[in-house]
Amino acid sequence: MPDVLKKLTYTHHTHAPGAPALDVRDVVVSYNNVLALDHVTFQVQPNERVAVVGPNGAGKSTLFKAISGIIRPASGEIRIFGEPPGGHICIAYVPQRSQIDWEFPATVADVVMMGRIGKLGLFRWPRKGDWAIVEDALNQVGMLELKERQIGELSGGQQQRVFLARALAQEAELLLLDEPFTGLDAPSQQAILDILDLVKARGVTALVSTHDLDLAAQHFDRMMLLNRRVVAFGPPAQVFTPEILIEAYGGHVHTLKLETDLPSGEFLLADTCCEGPDEHRWKQ
Repeated sequence: MPDVLKKLTYTHHTHAPGAPALDVRDVVVSYNNVLALDHVTFQVQPNERVAVVGPNGAGKSTLFKAISGIIRPASGEIRIFGEPPGGHICIAYVPQRSQIDWEFPATVADVVMMGRIGKLGLFRWPRKGDWAIVEDALNQVGMLELKERQIGELSGGQQQRVFLARALAQEAELLLLDEPFTGLDAPSQQAILDILDLVKARGVTALVSTHDLDLAAQHFDRMMLLNRRVVAFGPPAQVFTPEILIEAYGGHVHTLKLETDLPSGEFLLADTCCEGPDEHRWKQ
């Protein structure tokens, strides 16, 4: 399965009462002396749903890997419910589909059962109750009928739903989804959003990276605009202004002012940093 998931060693951390779900302070990450994250600082409260947006190369995937404990920052501090990262049992991280080995010989049910490893321990076999939890999770995301199918045989949208079922079976409290909507049609995207509604109702905190600014503005509590540093963090109306977007995307932003009663109007954002033509239209 995903190499990034194999690297995690689960730890039973006790949550500090009243602590933020996620507290990132002055985090710096570099690759081969190239700065990927530049003194990133922010907090996410329990049960929030935050969209992380920004151009390609902005550090979104790096941020998620640092939070999950896969990579170690050069400096700064990350706390999950008051404890350091490093394989928290409560974190479910779903990387981009391009980082997953879809040829790995695992069924849908096997993938979801991987979410139970932290509860079982590495050398214990699943029990009847664990399989019942797996089937319940698959049922909730509409994938129970495909539980014996090989994971590589599924469509992109079905694969994302399986990994969300894995998070449900894991009983995760912090969910990190890296570009889950990329390449999906509108019905598949809506299915993912419906499942995010389900986990939010269960009190799960979610960070989701996406290039779709319109989708982010409509369906998330707060937005983080990231370009190696936090350019802006707050409600969509505060983050998605022409001035802030131009600061984050540089010359790849073009705005078209329209008549409207809203203070910032409506504009077109073209992120030509991305692969292929990728235009996002956003209305406050």
